[in-house]
Amino acid sequence: MPESSSGVPAAALLASLPDAVVVADGAGRIAYVNAAVYGLLGYRPEDLVGRSLAVLMPERFRGGHGAGFARFRRTGEGKLVGATTQVPALHACGTEVAVDLTLSRLEPGPAAGPDGAVVVGVLRDASTTILLERQLAVTRYLAATLRVTAALTEAPDADVAFERLLPTLCAELDWDCATLWQPDSSSGRLGYAGIWARPGVELPTLHAETLGRGFARGTGLPGLVWRDRQPVVIEDLWQDPRFLRSAAARADGVRTGVAFPVFRGDTLLAVCELFSRQTRPVPAELVEVLAHAGRQIGQFLGRLRAESEVRHLADTLQRSLLPSTLPTVPGLELAAEYRPGGGSALVGGDTYDVVPLPDGRWMVLIADVCGTGAEAASVTALTRHTARAAAATSGDPADVLAAVHAALVRDQGDGPLRFVTAVCLVLETGGGSVRGRIGVAGHPRPLLRRAEGWEEIGVVGRPLGVGEDASFPSVPLELGPGSSLVLYTDGVTESRDADGVQFGEEGLVRLLTRPGPDSAACIAGTIATAVAQRAAGSRFDADDLAVLALTVPAR
Repeated sequence: MPESSSGVPAAALLASLPDAVVVADGAGRIAYVNAAVYGLLGYRPEDLVGRSLAVLMPERFRGGHGAGFARFRRTGEGKLVGATTQVPALHACGTEVAVDLTLSRLEPGPAAGPDGAVVVGVLRDASTTILLERQLAVTRYLAATLRVTAALTEAPDADVAFERLLPTLCAELDWDCATLWQPDSSSGRLGYAGIWARPGVELPTLHAETLGRGFARGTGLPGLVWRDRQPVVIEDLWQDPRFLRSAAARADGVRTGVAFPVFRGDTLLAVCELFSRQTRPVPAELVEVLAHAGRQIGQFLGRLRAESEVRHLADTLQRSLLPSTLPTVPGLELAAEYRPGGGSALVGGDTYDVVPLPDGRWMVLIADVCGTGAEAASVTALTRHTARAAAATSGDPADVLAAVHAALVRDQGDGPLRFVTAVCLVLETGGGSVRGRIGVAGHPRPLLRRAEGWEEIGVVGRPLGVGEDASFPSVPLELGPGSSLVLYTDGVTESRDADGVQFGEEGLVRLLTRPGPDSAACIAGTIATAVAQRAAGSRFDADDLAVLALTVPAR
């Protein structure tokens, strides 16, 4: 070989390079190779010289090599010349090694002859680059799936989360459209649950083909995922017989698909298909991340579904502790508002009741049970049922409250003290006014509006369930035409704004003080709305709220 510009022989310079250097002649034979080829591909240089370049290529590439090299020799142009390309090379032991290949064209001198050196290739181990690229790809995919999960956390329930799953996956992982399939217990097949396409992508044929279709285990792309319990890739949807909607995919220009399962434990919640309009490779790193993401999303969706079921049961239980509708009471207008608290409790302890008595009178009750949850619900139920039974045999709120107190004391176990505050009215209507008695047990005193304004009424006794011996005084009550009475729980007056300032009894009176009579519905709604607005800008959790308004129509 000639000398380099520095005066060092070219062969010595090439031999010192850490990268493998291969020089080929015009016939495509190896004319020179440096010693670095042994460390990279396991060949001794002397064993390669004079052999075809194809010896360094995997078998599947050798068929087109001869024609490609002849075209390069003739035109001086080639796809790989002048650029660095990652390609597989054949190791001496028969395995494939990924290398970064840089090809350059040589201009042989006049004395070189037809078989003079025409091309030089530099081969560098690409494993480190590949490993780094894979690590970066996994990081990107994991970050994308974390963003998917984060987006789903904002969903109020599992149904909404499923609706958001498809567009979020497509946006984060850069796919054009997606479909969702869910197991149908009645048919034993995967049923179509939804399709989504990014804006500007129209898929009328695939959508029509998908509607009403189901897949058995092992059938079609979703069925294969169901059977194998792992992601399945189909890079050519038009040709692969496993994809049973190939005609629809061809019509809509969809080329590549990957599907993965969504599991909660061992239970399949769904199969999600992702489609691309471009033929694209699906790297093993993405497949692995999708498998992991399917379980992660499944756990989250399963938790949402369980929470939805618990909330449904809690709502059912809560409704059982409140009257479905208020009865019609002659000569009296009634309205109520109930709002659950803003904390983590699913069942509140506030309740109210309006019950006809055998003698034609009416019992009105509002109560607030200490605590929340299942235990509070059981105490609430005990309070309501005991009050109803006692009112049927007594005409005095004091007796009703005493009966509830005794039942609560008997029911106290070894757990924390459960007490109840309550207001009980026993009313008799007729003649344009309402008369009766009122008893208050540790509860906020009701507000009565007469012509001169609002005032608190009743004598407050101790809460129900506290202490063995207790009495609960009751006092007479009369509601004349145009008067109003408001019973409420402390979730109204103890509601706090952003600064922690409570609404208070004075704030409630100011809210209700305005000229002219108000209907019962207007009074109850005004209070509930004011408390909701106060809580909306507050960092403090709102308590349960119950309001029961009674008005006597003006003559």
